[in-house]
Amino acid sequence: MAIANSVPPEVLEQVAEYFNILSNPMRLQILNLLGEGEKCVQELVEITQTSQANVSKHLKIMLQGGIINRRPEGTSAYYYIEDSLIFDLSHLVCNHLAEKMEKQALKFRNITLAQQKNK
Repeated sequence: MAIANSVPPEVLEQVAEYFNILSNPMRLQILNLLGEGEKCVQELVEITQTSQANVSKHLKIMLQGGIINRRPEGTSAYYYIEDSLIFDLSHLVCNHLAEKMEKQALKFRNITLAQQKNK
């Protein structure tokens, strides 16, 4: 907990808010899609198979958080990744979870093998 004492509460609140933005599966899906290139709301609606209101709500949250940005074009707006740090964080978390799952699978295999030997 030494980190909590050395970091001002205002900064910790901003960090928590950033992670809160990334804590929603739909937002992660949208970010993953935007990682492939900019997309308009309608494209995101079609790919995610959800309502325009739902996609727009999540885009607004990420836009306000500075994670994405938008580029108007005619009557449409195209959204794109503004903060590429999300990909570094995502890879870090995914790799950590994969390692954790591999360790759990190995432990389960060892338990299963031990139980088979005892039969």
